[in-house]
Amino acid sequence: MIGLLQRVTEAHVEVSGSRIGTIGPGLLVLACAERGDSEIEAERLVERLLNYRVFSDVNGRMNLSLRDTGGGLLLVPQFTLAADTRTGRRPSFTPAAPEAEGKRLFEHLLACASASHSPVASGEFGANMRVSLVNDGPVTFWLQVGASPGKQKSALANVEAAAGLKQKT
Repeated sequence: MIGLLQRVTEAHVEVSGSRIGTIGPGLLVLACAERGDSEIEAERLVERLLNYRVFSDVNGRMNLSLRDTGGGLLLVPQFTLAADTRTGRRPSFTPAAPEAEGKRLFEHLLACASASHSPVASGEFGANMRVSLVNDGPVTFWLQVGASPGKQKSALANVEAAAGLKQKT
């Protein structure tokens, strides 16, 4: 499972002109289930998101987690994170979990996060969403749990392609 987390001072998501999720300072996380993922990966991702140290302590070092700060968590489903962009001019979404499985795993991710932390807000699976945020830092990290080495290499290629870097082999 993939989580692209961004430290934000505020964020919200709208569907059809209505705001359905809003947080103040905290993390906006774009989340994606990949083929072969299960509830175990969703639970592990929640654990990592809540405990990943991306907030500054009194010395200005990233030593505090979302759990430490009590900030908000906005989860937004985004299957395009699993896209294979290594070749051609059009992404392949084969690595993403099938729609029904992706929705089920996103809902499990949301339920686990809500049971472990507050406040938690979310986008809507399958909806055309407008996501707004004020990135703090900016601080952005790609977290991937339960990935096979092949998935990790593909994900690294996607990040490097987006950054205009060439992958070393």
